[in-house]
Amino acid sequence: MIPFSPPRIDDKIIAEVIDTLRSGWITTGPKTKLFEKKITNYCSGKSTIAVNSATAGLELVLRWYGVGEGDEVIVPAYTYCATANVVVHCGAKPVMVDIKPDDFCISVSEIEKHITARTKVIIPVDIAGMPCNYNEINALVNRPEIKALFKPNNSIQQKLERILVLSDAAHSFGAWYHGKRTGSLCDITVFSFHAIKNLTTAEGGAIVLNLPDHFDHDELYRYFSIMVLHGQSKDALAKLQKGAWRYDVIDAGYKANMTDILASIGLVEIDRYDNDTLKKRKYIFDRYQKAFASYPWAELPVYETTDKTSSYHVYLLRIKNITEKQRDLIIQKIFDKDVSVNVHFQPLPLLTAYKNRGYKISDYPIAYDNYAREISLPVFYDLTDDMINQVIEAVVASVEEVIYA
Repeated sequence: MIPFSPPRIDDKIIAEVIDTLRSGWITTGPKTKLFEKKITNYCSGKSTIAVNSATAGLELVLRWYGVGEGDEVIVPAYTYCATANVVVHCGAKPVMVDIKPDDFCISVSEIEKHITARTKVIIPVDIAGMPCNYNEINALVNRPEIKALFKPNNSIQQKLERILVLSDAAHSFGAWYHGKRTGSLCDITVFSFHAIKNLTTAEGGAIVLNLPDHFDHDELYRYFSIMVLHGQSKDALAKLQKGAWRYDVIDAGYKANMTDILASIGLVEIDRYDNDTLKKRKYIFDRYQKAFASYPWAELPVYETTDKTSSYHVYLLRIKNITEKQRDLIIQKIFDKDVSVNVHFQPLPLLTAYKNRGYKISDYPIAYDNYAREISLPVFYDLTDDMINQVIEAVVASVEEVIYA
């Protein structure tokens, strides 16, 4: 059975993890701090805080910005549940909007229609690794009439004086947009390093800060570093110094820190990311693209344009003129041929948690149409040419068994 997206675990990673274990320092420590610096340099951000998940990173940023009851946060209807769950956790309302039909990214025109005086944050999501239209989103939140709608509730919101743009870049580490990498495209970016991501730390994520220059990014780094450790003023490494046992808790924080064991995996991965990992993923994407281009039923994903380059995270193949039921049957037939595939994602209004909150999929026709016809194909480092050929053959045969039945 060809798996969908197993992590790359090789001798380099094993050796680095063993080095961490033998060092005697396995929680947040020097390797985590080094990993943060490497992410900042890679993305050309201003500061980075490593966390135990992208979900934790998103919620930490929302709470720092003071998002709470009565506030609204705009999110795409087409995303993983975590994007909206963190808004609910803060007591705010997720305002869902539809997406663009071509690259699955949030529609800027739909964002504009849904901005109100209650809007505090917009969370664009880089589905499959393709960056959203950040220039348009940044321009939108800075328009005088949009800024005039903004009602700050605290000193941080007063300092920014507008809606915060918080990128959910869980899929797009290493992607490019107008000559800049994700991580430097908006106010704050959150990455995921979950086991199936291009760059993995098993579990984990990072908050990359890129706020306007009148924000003190060193101070913000200290703040978030404290808040990921229950609000404790010193981490375990700092308390090891002679006589430094005493600490304070400045606020009721979270347990969301990354450990050195996780960071050690990331240190190996980030050093070979551009020259090895991304090259292999692009190769797989290109093989799929060439193979399916000749079939009239195949709607090929957009992963490179003149302005954007994807991180090649998920290959989103759509089948033209089929129903959701037919798509599900195709998926089952592919599995029967020993190939694992997936769907990215079920739009939020299809999920019970959001149906029960009154969201209706009929309000998001593009999101539903893309979802109903989408099949995600295997993309991982150890996928061989023979395996790629098997995937292609299984997909073609399964599609044609259903649509030509």
